[in-house]
Amino acid sequence: MATLGQIIFASMITLIVIFSAIIILTLALVFSGSSSDVTSTNTAPVANLGEDELLICYLHTETGRTTVSQVSVTWTKEDLEGLVYRYDDGAPDLGEQNSQFRGRTEISSDALLSGNASLLIRSVRSGDEGKYTCSISSSDGGGKVNIRLRTAAFSAPTFRFSNGVLTAEASRWFPKPNVTWLNSDGGVLQGRTNFSQDSGGIYSVVSELQPVNISSSYTCRIENDLVLSVSKATVTGSGVSKNTYFIYSAASSLLASAYLSIITSVLCICYLT
Repeated sequence: MATLGQIIFASMITLIVIFSAIIILTLALVFSGSSSDVTSTNTAPVANLGEDELLICYLHTETGRTTVSQVSVTWTKEDLEGLVYRYDDGAPDLGEQNSQFRGRTEISSDALLSGNASLLIRSVRSGDEGKYTCSISSSDGGGKVNIRLRTAAFSAPTFRFSNGVLTAEASRWFPKPNVTWLNSDGGVLQGRTNFSQDSGGIYSVVSELQPVNISSSYTCRIENDLVLSVSKATVTGSGVSKNTYFIYSAASSLLASAYLSIITSVLCICYLT
């Protein structure tokens, strides 16, 4: 039979799990900040520094409706004086636009007719990182959604094979990444990696793996807290064929902090018990 202490402990764990679920759900709702008619397919995008990024925001329209009318859109950024972008009365209204975004932002007027108020930011900078709010009002409804833009630098590696050494080179990474080599069975291999940093703080990566067998496939993973690059490289007699894809971190810092606090609480209870 379970002792009284074990029963109390089990009850406390159950309560912690329940409260944890409530806290995480609440934070998720707060973080998204979405109201009924306005939403986004990606509320935590990762933009590649120096490249363009589209912040997704659109208005749900009634079934069967293909256009919306009397649309007003305002994009703001937390802790920013002025606006990021405004569209009103059929045209951009940029009188209060912050200079940081002048000439770098755009909403497609054609897409807006169908409720798509997504914002294009050209040549993303590190200072563009932060919390944005897209607000829409129209004759068909309105609302707002929050989007947390994160910035990083990342690039797919190139590969070369010479004298039994497979080398991967990636020119742009930030924050500083880790590199892991795997064989075709998923086993970790010992590689040698060097980093160099330019004046802007961007890292270049050179990683070598040896010995390497002809006709064998290897996986090179380059990753930091925001982006994971996965490349499958196959060594052939004539060179290296490769395929690369990226995975972006979706977890917000708020949810991660909440999860860490919950786990810490559980560990403390286990220790005291």
